Amino acid sequence: MKSTIQFPSSLFPLPSSVFPLTAAILAGGLGTRLRPVLFDGPKVLVAVNGRPFLAYLLDQLSDAGVRRVVLCTGYRGEQVREAFGERYGDLELAYSQESEPLGTAGALRLALPLLDTDPVLVLNGDSYCEADLGDFLAWHLAHGSAGSLLLTWVEDASRYGTVDVGDSGIILAFREKAGLAIPGWINAGVYLLSRRLLGSILAGGAGSIERDVFPVWVGQGLKGYQARVSFMDIGTPESYAQAEAFFADRRLSSLRQIGDVE
Repeated sequence: MKSTIQFPSSLFPLPSSVFPLTAAILAGGLGTRLRPVLFDGPKVLVAVNGRPFLAYLLDQLSDAGVRRVVLCTGYRGEQVREAFGERYGDLELAYSQESEPLGTAGALRLALPLLDTDPVLVLNGDSYCEADLGDFLAWHLAHGSAGSLLLTWVEDASRYGTVDVGDSGIILAFREKAGLAIPGWINAGVYLLSRRLLGSILAGGAGSIERDVFPVWVGQGLKGYQARVSFMDIGTPESYAQAEAFFADRRLSSLRQIGDVE
């Protein structure tokens, strides 16, 4: 049985080349709203500029120095395993497959035996946040947080619930979607969660970590790391269309930096 690696708050500065945590990607989404324009498969395999969306998340983790990723799969999860196998570049890939829909909370609880660090880095499989994961971890450890959510600022929060944050990043409340085009801090789908919190999720239960669990954890050491960084998701056909431009712009910018294009 693997021992759980713990990282005390004295771990500074973090090595730039290695991110010392196991990451989990919530890759069980059905992509129901995307089916009219895409295909009947796992949302993480939706093609963006000719590549599965999941590849962009794995690239981000690899670039940050992560070396082990657990993919929490659900609907047609065998397609994810067939597409990515046991390794992706420098990343070791493991799989936690649901036998029935468990939601994001149940999927993480099911995967807990495979998550061998404390805390665990968690990413939603249908969104991308252009944040410095090393800075996020350093902030989490410095603030002694039991769980940290990466929050980003958007000018139009009508599609998202907003998050109220107090002193030292303490999360005060989650606001449901209001449908109003107002600015606010939103959950960017990137989390650092202690095994204590993950273990408090009912084993075998189903539910959404965003809607059913995070509100319950308010007052239990849940904090928000606020970063004004680029964020996008592929939850709707409209946002999926924007994702193509989002990643195309970043590829062109990278090519210019290394001198491959004029």
